[in-house]
Amino acid sequence: MTSTVAFLGPAGTFTEAALVAFENMGAVSDVTQLPVNSPSEAFQAVREGRADFACVAIENSVDGAVTTTFDAFTEGEALQVYQEVDLEVAFAIMVKKGISLDDVSTIATHPVAYQQVRGWLAENIPDVKFQPASSNGAAAELVARGEVDAAAAPERAAEIFDLDVVASSVADVQGATTRFVLVGAPGKPTPRTGTDRTSVVFTVPHEPGSLASILQEFAYRNLDMLRIESRPTRKKFGTYRFFVDLAGHIEDDPVAEALRALWLRTDDLRFIGSWPAAGQTGPQLDTTEFDNATAWVARVREGR
Repeated sequence: MTSTVAFLGPAGTFTEAALVAFENMGAVSDVTQLPVNSPSEAFQAVREGRADFACVAIENSVDGAVTTTFDAFTEGEALQVYQEVDLEVAFAIMVKKGISLDDVSTIATHPVAYQQVRGWLAENIPDVKFQPASSNGAAAELVARGEVDAAAAPERAAEIFDLDVVASSVADVQGATTRFVLVGAPGKPTPRTGTDRTSVVFTVPHEPGSLASILQEFAYRNLDMLRIESRPTRKKFGTYRFFVDLAGHIEDDPVAEALRALWLRTDDLRFIGSWPAAGQTGPQLDTTEFDNATAWVARVREGR
């Protein structure tokens, strides 16, 4: 079955490489690529039915959360994550043919990518001026059009836009990775694997201790909170949405019970998804104490 997948284009971005990885792992098949200019546009394509899925970056091991992706989750109707993949990220510095590194005075790349190469640039092209691009592939396209001297992008972008690579494997932190997610319309979550991630976003009452009391719901159930991010609601100054990742799947009773408690305590709760964690050893959920407590309640109910 053909799937149309929106991704941060043009061709030659790490997001396109993630899309290929999702296809190779069987998460999508017979893909028709729909390049767009932002995570917001990718999500909108899904909401409008122009795409079946969106492939977007959500977190980087160097620069942290990709805030434009987090914001896109709350810009319209609810969408859901079904898979994730981690890609090691290193960049090539590319220029038009006949240009050397000494000739470079301007460089373009995505702002997130810039945070991963700025040390290398300071050491090798200390006076270079940075120009943000909507994507790394778009940065390479700017070089091809003669609008900047160089781009930091995946090496494949040099092939696509007929550019010369003057430096390879550029990364301030070797082994840096970016996590990408495959997002679609709400549906039945990806089946539980035992090494899963569950994500929600919520707002809380504007009262002292409201967030702390909500986070206690996870602690009571011995749930590992893998990440918490806050983003402005854009409605009233000083109000925030909180994104939380938990170890476990909504099919795990402790996770389901915690989410039920959040539904009662939060002003607005949105389920982002439960899906397999990337890597060989994902987060583990120990339900021993929870299961013992459940068994104790069952015995009491039966008079044992």
